[in-house]
Amino acid sequence: MRFAVFCVCFLGLAAPVPVRAEEEGSELMRRGMELFLEGLQDELSPALREFSELAAEAGPALRDFLEEMGPAFAEMLNEVRDWSAYHPPEILPNGDIILRKKQPGEMPEPPAAPEPKEQIEL
Repeated sequence: MRFAVFCVCFLGLAAPVPVRAEEEGSELMRRGMELFLEGLQDELSPALREFSELAAEAGPALRDFLEEMGPAFAEMLNEVRDWSAYHPPEILPNGDIILRKKQPGEMPEPPAAPEPKEQIEL
């Protein structure tokens, strides 16, 4: 008799959660996500507004730069393999830009190969 009561109680506890509780939980999760996204939008909207204003101002100049310098810049990117072999660009008073290559003594040493770790026998 006790065993039968125990089984009935255990089966009652192991019954699936009613669908209504699942729906309420998913509704709470959905509402929480909406609130999170609204807060994120409120925080980001001033920065996005400033960025769009900056893009509107800089857009024409950037477009002109890419039309004039794009092909030469792409050619330079294809030729230079290791940017660490060059000093930072210098802008001369007349507006020329110079990329000076580092001398062999100025170039950083390549990192040494790591020593193999001692293996432990199992």
